[in-house]
Amino acid sequence: MDFTNILGFVAAFLTTIAFLPQVLKVRRSRSTRDISLPMLITFIAGITLWLIYGVMVKAAPIIIANAITLMLNLLILRLKIKHG
Repeated sequence: MDFTNILGFVAAFLTTIAFLPQVLKVRRSRSTRDISLPMLITFIAGITLWLIYGVMVKAAPIIIANAITLMLNLLILRLKIKHG
């Protein structure tokens, strides 16, 4: 693995785990009041497009990071809808 891929995986790891504390907080508190629904939907759309782009260019760091980030944010969206 070359330096470019290592850099991509490190960046992917950091940006992906950044959402984990939010998911855990929402699950524990059952409160999503401070999360903007339009922002969340826009972000999910962007992550989806990044995932598609990653698949098209066959870039593993982009695919893995955005697939996991998408799942985490879909969970936040689900909790936002469920708990208002």
